[in-house]
Amino acid sequence: MTIPTSRTGIIARKVGMTRFFDESGSHVPVTVLSLDGLQVVGQRTQEKDGYVALQLGAGSKKAKNTSKAERGVFAKASVEPKRVVTEFRVNEAALIDVGAEITADHFVAGQKVDVSGLTVGKGFAGGMKRWNFGGLRATHGVSLSHRSLGSTGNRQDPGRTFKGKKMPGHLGQETVTTLNLTVFRVDAERGLIMLRGAVPGTEGSWVRIRDAIKGLPQKGLPMPGAFRRPGEEPASKASEAPAEEVAVEEVPVIEAAPEAEAPAVEAPAADAPEAAAEEKGEE
Repeated sequence: MTIPTSRTGIIARKVGMTRFFDESGSHVPVTVLSLDGLQVVGQRTQEKDGYVALQLGAGSKKAKNTSKAERGVFAKASVEPKRVVTEFRVNEAALIDVGAEITADHFVAGQKVDVSGLTVGKGFAGGMKRWNFGGLRATHGVSLSHRSLGSTGNRQDPGRTFKGKKMPGHLGQETVTTLNLTVFRVDAERGLIMLRGAVPGTEGSWVRIRDAIKGLPQKGLPMPGAFRRPGEEPASKASEAPAEEVAVEEVPVIEAAPEAEAPAVEAPAADAPEAAAEEKGEE
């Protein structure tokens, strides 16, 4: 039975692992998870379905590879066909409108989360690797069977091996939930969530993240979640929009006062020396 929580979980794609350095200089291994077009596809209500849940879809899928029934569901929600669809049980107060896109800041740094994913398939494995058995003695008395399982049967009564005994077989490729992982960092602009530690699954696989069901309730979480309604732009794009033009008052231009004209000085005539010489000759 799925335990309902006050908020919905999310679907994310596992990108890989990296590390960061904290204030003390020690490295912190983290798993990077990416949100790829995570939208609300449908709602389940108590009156219509008998339980309350949110149906989420993530990823992209070609319409020709989608069944007719699924195309009808996506068309009703006015969203593109999704690669993965799953449900999360929630309270009635935590329902989100159909078509809304959930963002990475749905979780906050420092909170505890539970992650479910499909583990890495390792094929056929022996008892020691599959169940962490210790094996037989590696000294006297054991020949060529140090890593064998050992005795599996019983005495004459019941004279058989019980079902479910831990024996060699297929290892991995099963759904596992890791509890109480810590959110190390959230990058809402790029849609990344970084969890401290390892997450089940291979790179590129899909995982489910929800609020931790064990421990004290988390405080300071967005309710009913962090999301964008259809048609809304991300906050980063809104901040990059050009600002409105502000009218600038015209500053009057002050003309410089005209410079005072210097008194004109009459230039001496060109034939003045000749006239002076003639006057001396007449005398």
